[in-house]
Amino acid sequence: MPSRKFADGEVVMGRWPGSVLYYEVQVTSYDDVAHLYTVKYKDGTELALKESDIRSQSSFKHRKSQSSSSSPSRRSSSRSRSRSRSPGRPARGRRRSASQSREHKDDKKKAIIQETSLALPVLVLFKPSENNTKRYNGEPETTEKNDTSCIILEQKLKPDLEVKRVLEQYSLRSRKDDKKKEEIFSEKKTFVAVKPIEKVSTKTKELEFGGRIGTFMMMFLLPATVLYLLLMCKQDDPSLLNFPPLPALESFWEWKAFGIFVLWFLLQAVFYMLPIGKVVEGLPLSNGRRLQYRINGFYAFILTAAAVGVLLYLEFELHYLYDHFMQFAVSAAAFSLALSIYLYVRSLKAPEEELAPGGNSGYFIYDFFIGHELNPRIGSFDLKYFCELRPGLIGWVVINLAMLLAEMKIHNLSVPSLSMILVNSFQLLYVVDALWNEEAVLTTMDITHDGFGFMLAFGDLVWVPFVYSLQAFYLVGHPTTITWPIAAAITVLNCVGYYIFRSANSQKNNFRRNPADPKLANLKFIPTATGKGLLVTGWWGFVRHPNYLGDIIMALAWSLPCGFNHILPYFYVIYFVCLLVHREARDEHHCKQKYGLAWERYCQRVPYRIFPYIY
Repeated sequence: MPSRKFADGEVVMGRWPGSVLYYEVQVTSYDDVAHLYTVKYKDGTELALKESDIRSQSSFKHRKSQSSSSSPSRRSSSRSRSRSRSPGRPARGRRRSASQSREHKDDKKKAIIQETSLALPVLVLFKPSENNTKRYNGEPETTEKNDTSCIILEQKLKPDLEVKRVLEQYSLRSRKDDKKKEEIFSEKKTFVAVKPIEKVSTKTKELEFGGRIGTFMMMFLLPATVLYLLLMCKQDDPSLLNFPPLPALESFWEWKAFGIFVLWFLLQAVFYMLPIGKVVEGLPLSNGRRLQYRINGFYAFILTAAAVGVLLYLEFELHYLYDHFMQFAVSAAAFSLALSIYLYVRSLKAPEEELAPGGNSGYFIYDFFIGHELNPRIGSFDLKYFCELRPGLIGWVVINLAMLLAEMKIHNLSVPSLSMILVNSFQLLYVVDALWNEEAVLTTMDITHDGFGFMLAFGDLVWVPFVYSLQAFYLVGHPTTITWPIAAAITVLNCVGYYIFRSANSQKNNFRRNPADPKLANLKFIPTATGKGLLVTGWWGFVRHPNYLGDIIMALAWSLPCGFNHILPYFYVIYFVCLLVHREARDEHHCKQKYGLAWERYCQRVPYRIFPYIY
């Protein structure tokens, strides 16, 4: 069994994952099984590093240059030349051979190369575009984008580099020797070459959602909640105390509904694979690789709208969705369960670096629920990214349209009710906005952290289309009349929420994409150890999650058209508040681990999480 090289409590230099930067760290523990050191950075961040990514502090001390401080073209010597002799000839008895002269020049070049190779890492460590430990270890904060430290170091290096260029230009050695020297120099430069670092995937230690027991219970609680809500909406009195009778089990399943759902899923998959729309790269993975994604969700929505229009023109009864809504929900749940089983089985053969950081606990139930593999793909077809926005989100709009047509048919209306129009319009705007800004989903926790398991599969294919459409489903059986002034007030509320939601997300996404954009020059931020900045002005200086605030305001606006007779249509806004508060707690935990002291400083600058002056 290999012995460890560094002891607990020893102060060493640790390489930051994904970069070539070394920082002073303290060894806290060592894993004998994984052969990983747990180190603690000055800002409090703790990471697991391989022994090859740790160096002793003595290895970073610069050796003194062997070259003379005098002119490189002239050797300093205690023996002076005779004035009567030519400067190009050595003194009598001290004439050197040509080979000795070349060796002397080679020695000088080696010394210059060594100086340059030692200076280059210093230049990298203080490059302003990378992270600087001084910025987050208690020293004064700076948000200046132009730093002169890099320029000063470049000026210090110029004399040595100029001497090297002159020596190479007038060298009498053969080209073969030059090639060997270039190889030596390139080997020395590999110390600062940007090389992706393999990140060893470790087991998930901190379990969420109540761990194994909690996730096991949720796999039964989530489908039961969907069935309960749909049964309640079918009742004449959907009060909480009026529990609906359980229908016969055979009424929950219909093969025709299952076939239509599978056909819908395949249709959206065909739209996803169409070679239209731009291709973008996602965030870097643990191994430094970036996956490519085709952004064509809005085009898929347009094609879906055209297909639905053709069906209506052919007098297809779209309100069939309303009549068999329960069967469609059960079909979607069965499909999501089958998909989850497939995802877990295939994840068992996935490489270690492709596993999700949050779903690699080693416990079957937990990993099955959270998702074991981060980005499961069939060729270039990304299953998680496809399900995130396509079948469920677009299906939500189609279900709302079916409810609108069902209301008109059941109540013999020539036009939909004002309440139904508001619900459909508000939610249509939300879906279109998500598809139009599809690229923004690549930076969300669902894509970057969570694996693709039962949680996301059920959420994308069942929860989103069948629970988010609850208001429209409720209005079919429980029509609500509202006046135009009330409708105008609800519309204003929804617009305010949408403005906060969209402007906050756009501000964050633009800053992540290009922090040096002149349009963002007025924004201030706190630099972090990862090289990213935490915004402390704009919406993100108002509360820590302004997009969540806008989401909750919109959710309230979607429920208000249903009136106040029953609390059932307000389930969505109540659930959404609980969801976002829980997600905010997850974000806080991950950000504190990721950004360390910088996140604590950010929390001091922005004390409120979602609701200003409340929470």
